[in-house]
Amino acid sequence: MSIEVKVPTLPESVADATISLWHKNPGDMVSRDENLVDIETDKVVLEVPSPQDGIIKEIVQTAGSTVTADQVIAVIEPGSTNKSPVAVAETKATESTSSDIDSDSAPASLSPAVRKLINEHQLDAAQITGSGKGGRILKEDVLAHISSGNTATKPASQPAVTPPASVTTDDTSGGPRAEKRVPMTRLRARIAERLLDAQANAAILTTFNEVNMQPVMDLRAKYKERFEKTHGIKLGFMSFFVKACVESLKRFPEINASIDGNDIVYHGFYDIGVAVSSPRGLVVPILRNAEQMSMAKLESKVTEYGQKAKEGTLSLDEMSGGTFTISNGGVFGSLLSTPILNPPQSAILGMHRIQERPVAENGEVKIRPVMYLALSYDHRIIDGREAVQFLVSIKELLEDPARMLLEL
Repeated sequence: MSIEVKVPTLPESVADATISLWHKNPGDMVSRDENLVDIETDKVVLEVPSPQDGIIKEIVQTAGSTVTADQVIAVIEPGSTNKSPVAVAETKATESTSSDIDSDSAPASLSPAVRKLINEHQLDAAQITGSGKGGRILKEDVLAHISSGNTATKPASQPAVTPPASVTTDDTSGGPRAEKRVPMTRLRARIAERLLDAQANAAILTTFNEVNMQPVMDLRAKYKERFEKTHGIKLGFMSFFVKACVESLKRFPEINASIDGNDIVYHGFYDIGVAVSSPRGLVVPILRNAEQMSMAKLESKVTEYGQKAKEGTLSLDEMSGGTFTISNGGVFGSLLSTPILNPPQSAILGMHRIQERPVAENGEVKIRPVMYLALSYDHRIIDGREAVQFLVSIKELLEDPARMLLEL
């Protein structure tokens, strides 16, 4: 009796999803719990495992199809171990022409983003050295493998899965000019939708300040080795900023509030979103109840979220909610920016690159490591006075980190 493979239950508020990548073709043998297909939602990629050992009899919904929860996407014929010689031959023939990575070269531990990149460049995962935990292959490992010139480890006879490029001709030189048109991913489309919604439905204004990072840098230099030895995690800058934001949000509750219709909702908790760049686009995992976290716990969660973002394994729950967001464009070299709100939040803090600048101190010019801070806020519920004072509060806490520990 054939078994239907269905779309799993989608996260709340997600109406449909898109078939991103099939890892098997009709006629392929599959094992129970082996990942068959990646399904992309607005926020996460879901892996659909095989419910039983068998053979893929039919793929009902191909890559790129829009699907809903419980919709049939494939049919499996159980009992693969009892196939006839003809079926075995057909299966081998199908496997030999498959454009997907075979089970030997694509371990099940590969993240969806890594699998997709390996597929697109027709690579053999067995020839890529993984730098992740337990030798797991990360996206950086694949990119390094490609940059070294190893881009054709799969047989040349296999068709590429990269979308075809339409080529036009340069009228002047007669040379080819390649263009590639690909559909926007659901995550990228969702990001675009939310950013446009934020700009259309909020009165966004940005205020700026600068902070002397020398005290924080001195504190890190003094305790970083003892901190790492005690807690097993490196002491970075983000924990200082999260702590400073939480203490400042307590003083200015409007910054931590949101608008719901004609009501203002004041949140008595501090769920801090940390914007992270991933292979699929910008994601914002949440440090839930950040006010209850120690510096070590904050650093640990930020590191964990960063790794999950690279591997594409962040869950929807880890990215849901949030009352305030911190975005660090400084890691990419940004000196100044105006971040856009993450609805329904009412404010977002932009961190930037630390750069040495001349600073006047007690009538003398000193060279200090300075970071520009930007606070974008919804002027409908946050007045300029509160926004400026909030940013000044963050500045003062960072320039005297002991105040955060003493809650002064």
